[in-house]
Amino acid sequence: QVQLVESGGGLVQAGGSLRLSCAASGRSFSHYVMGWFRQAPGKEREFIVAVSWNGGRTSYAASVKGRFAISRDNAKNTLYLQMNSLKSEDTAVYFCAADTAYSGNSYLPTVIHEYDYWGQGTQVTVSS
Repeated sequence: QVQLVESGGGLVQAGGSLRLSCAASGRSFSHYVMGWFRQAPGKEREFIVAVSWNGGRTSYAASVKGRFAISRDNAKNTLYLQMNSLKSEDTAVYFCAADTAYSGNSYLPTVIHEYDYWGQGTQVTVSS
């Protein structure tokens, strides 16, 4: 079992920055892939970024590449998402997720159903 709790969401002006955190507990955090997803009102949940067990490999969606950065601190069992140059279209509920089936050494999953544990989400609102 893995428990995930996101924090750090809020209201920010366009062009601003936020850093989201995801605290993990349960199964050894340093063994598996972690990812961030988001869901805007009226839209499907979408993949943003995934990171391998040691942070050595990442995969970003085109919509956030160059603006967002994922990182993880395995000693603190925490995943981060640094979001810069925020746009109104980044407004969504942001979820962290764990895929305990993969380490990420050779494959980084980007599909929702491949992730087996999810946090409750944190709201990010970007005002224009």
